[in-house]
Amino acid sequence: MSPTSETAQGGRRLVIVESPAKAKTIKGYLGPGYVVEASVGHIRDLPNGAAEVPEKYTGEVRRLGVDVEHDFQPVYVVNADKKAQVRKLKEQLADSDELYLATDEDREGEAIAWHLLEVLKPKVPVHRMVFHEITKEAIREAVANPRELNKRMVDAQETRRILDRLYGYEVSPVLWKKVMPRLSAGRVQSVATRLVVERERERRAFRSAEYWDLTGTFSTGRAGDPSDPSTLAARLNTVDGKRVAQGRDFGPDGQLKSGQAQILHLDEAHARALAVALESTSFSVRSVESKPYRRSPYAPFRTTTMQQEASRKLGFGAKATMQVAQKLYENGFITYMRTDSTTLSETAVSAARAQVTQLYGASYLPDKPRVYAGKVKNAQEAHEAIRPSGDRFRTPAETGLTGDQFRLYELIWKRTVASQMKDAVGNSVTVRIGGAAADGRDVEFTASGKTITFHGFMKAYVEGADDPNAELDDRERRLPQVAEGDALAAEEISVDGHATKPPARYTEASLVKELEEREIGRPSTYASIIGTILDRGYVFKKGTALVPSFLSFAVVNLLETHFGRLVDYDFTAKMEDDLDCIARGEAQSVPWLKRFYFGQGAQAAGAPQSDAAAAGNGDGDHLGGLKALVTDLGAIDAREISSFPVGDGIVLRVGRYGPYVERGEKDQEGHQRADVPDDLAPDELTVEYAEELLAKPSGDFALGTDPVSGNEIVAKDGRYGPYVTEILPEGTPKTGKNAVKPRTASLFKSMSPDTVTLADALKLMSLPRVVGKDAEGVEITAQNGRYGPYLKKGTDSRSLENEDQLFTITLDEALAIYAQPKQRGRAAAKPPLKELGNDPVSERPVVVKDGRFGPYVTDGETNATLRSGDSVEDITPERGYELLAEKRAKAPAKKTAKKAPAKKATAKKTTATKTTATKTAAKTTAKKTVAKKAPAKKATTTKTTASAKATGDA
Repeated sequence: MSPTSETAQGGRRLVIVESPAKAKTIKGYLGPGYVVEASVGHIRDLPNGAAEVPEKYTGEVRRLGVDVEHDFQPVYVVNADKKAQVRKLKEQLADSDELYLATDEDREGEAIAWHLLEVLKPKVPVHRMVFHEITKEAIREAVANPRELNKRMVDAQETRRILDRLYGYEVSPVLWKKVMPRLSAGRVQSVATRLVVERERERRAFRSAEYWDLTGTFSTGRAGDPSDPSTLAARLNTVDGKRVAQGRDFGPDGQLKSGQAQILHLDEAHARALAVALESTSFSVRSVESKPYRRSPYAPFRTTTMQQEASRKLGFGAKATMQVAQKLYENGFITYMRTDSTTLSETAVSAARAQVTQLYGASYLPDKPRVYAGKVKNAQEAHEAIRPSGDRFRTPAETGLTGDQFRLYELIWKRTVASQMKDAVGNSVTVRIGGAAADGRDVEFTASGKTITFHGFMKAYVEGADDPNAELDDRERRLPQVAEGDALAAEEISVDGHATKPPARYTEASLVKELEEREIGRPSTYASIIGTILDRGYVFKKGTALVPSFLSFAVVNLLETHFGRLVDYDFTAKMEDDLDCIARGEAQSVPWLKRFYFGQGAQAAGAPQSDAAAAGNGDGDHLGGLKALVTDLGAIDAREISSFPVGDGIVLRVGRYGPYVERGEKDQEGHQRADVPDDLAPDELTVEYAEELLAKPSGDFALGTDPVSGNEIVAKDGRYGPYVTEILPEGTPKTGKNAVKPRTASLFKSMSPDTVTLADALKLMSLPRVVGKDAEGVEITAQNGRYGPYLKKGTDSRSLENEDQLFTITLDEALAIYAQPKQRGRAAAKPPLKELGNDPVSERPVVVKDGRFGPYVTDGETNATLRSGDSVEDITPERGYELLAEKRAKAPAKKTAKKAPAKKATAKKTTATKTTATKTAAKTTAKKTVAKKAPAKKATTTKTTASAKATGDA
């Protein structure tokens, strides 16, 4: 956006926000005299590797980016891809009379504003401009009523950033050494992964149990109508006063909970015998209990409840929800979407009440506005709940929105309006029906019903449920109008068998709910937490379920064993309390970080306590000594950490190249080993399945001897797929100028190592096959390449339709292919495998296609390959949007980083050119010398940078 040159009466004001979209919207409300620019997120941060750390820092500071020996001073560097933007902001500031920092009103936004001050060093008056919605009135009010920068919020955010850096950079190398290279640990992500792993452990320990009950269909003998049905279905509740076991009576292991002496666990035989004994029983109503039913509306959305409902009702992942909400906020449709508050302003309450009256009538409007008390501990009450912006809410139809933005706005609008409506009221009824069986046992059936006499807020909105089988609040169940003592006839007594089910895996919605209930992390970060554990391969998706990988089992096992306090749920929640205390000014950052890093009672940096390791896992102060824990690694048995018994002597191990099952010891008789599919859910690895894997043929398959060379030909299953190769005689040179490479060829897709024949192998190894020569004598060959079968004539390659053509295609057929114009780039586009809808960011249609490397999602601009655990059949729209968003986020940073040195050199030369004549030569020479040396420095630190980046914050 080009800045205006017009000047208002009060001078030229520079307003800095985070995003270009936000800048564009705000500029339209401020008009002449204001230049609105974007910082594009954080302009500086802790370094991503040693190469980014200034030369004056050495040792641990260079590795961590934090000086732990001097009050944990962070080393901040301007991000390589932000240097041009910082230069632009400085130029704009030089021509301005005032500076307004208009970043978001939360800790992250406050930190961005502080970093802008530190880097820009303004010499003009500075104002902190805050607002929670982007409307004309809100923006003008924010300009008229600025505040000071809140340094306590900045301190809390800085402490959190340093804490996460120390955790990630210190714990990640432990995972490298003991589990697998290039892994990463993160403070909250590790705890979230542990939750998912613990749920899978419960599923693995689960053993299904049967329980049976009876359902009776009872008739009143009257003709029924919708308000008074003639029959009711009731479930057997008690037999001789003992309650019949239901699903709730069984534990997460699938078995009946202990201490259930008064519970009758019916098996099939007893259930069927009881049904027979009830065939001639006379039944009557023993009691009718009626209670008033009342349901109050749900509170307006905050970040987590919006994510949960968008998942349940719209199928959005947490990340996709936040991306769509960000666009709605930046374009002025909703208030700020990162909030823990359920509070509505007076303006919002008035707008909601006005729409209730307008759309539903005065009978749905309560006498007084509803006020919702925040349930979230340490909620940032400065924000409102998430609601439609403005002093009059636009209905969804009035917004002009489409696609996912329309759907999410409609959800927010309905929830907000419903929050100011009357309660739903009605009646709930419980009917108990009794009788005596032929064998003398007393039985009692129960039926529950609900009628809603006034729907109230349910006319506008009903909350979803995580359990797809759960009954929603607006569901009515009408029972016949019966009274105590009424006789009922049993039309049917059915016997119903049930099996206990393992605990449900977390979905994104239920994991967000669990994290919030345990007070782990901040609600505004849950989307990125879930995105991170998916990206790092600790968790993958099956449908909407979050499934932990075997790798995550090994990582969590190590963390629980050696860093128990760091992944303890209460410990992590306590850390959030501490950070909130810092934000409120009730605690200081440096002493807190000293205790966390050096241990309980550490008085000076660099003085770790002898009991720090014990404090890390013991019952003492919740701040143990991280440094001592990551230093003392001798007790960690890497093999034991990554080994998990399956049963019958079979052990699952997580190796450097993935999971595998093993029986016996390597190099000993009877040893067996087999790889485990990466996308296998851990609870599916049973002893039976492991036996199947071990029983599959593995290793080399001897096919015979090549009659020409006399070498043995074998088939192997390699890392990149099955192939055939020849075994060269002993003594054949493998290196040097006389080295001989064995002939090797990949198997066709229709072949497998255990069925391929010697003849097949020899044909495969005969490739490339000479098809013939063209009119000019240029040889045409048929070859099997990385991307499939193809023809080659000089440098001109043409794809073949299938692998069989490698041996069957004739010269005439080959010449006919070459006679056709060559398709530039890719072949004709294949039809999409699946359509997912419009992407919330690019607003383009997203489809799943089949590519060279397998299926991928694309919106026509960005392509993202499906991950392990994704399938074309099960992939949801939000998962597709999520993959595209991740690909977009990664691509630009790498590209910009490569150009950074060149930009820097250019900037220096330009500066040198502007100097006076006398000093130009000396300054230019000096600067050119530095520019020449820069690449060499970069080369020497490349390895360090790569290593450091792998320990990035998790």
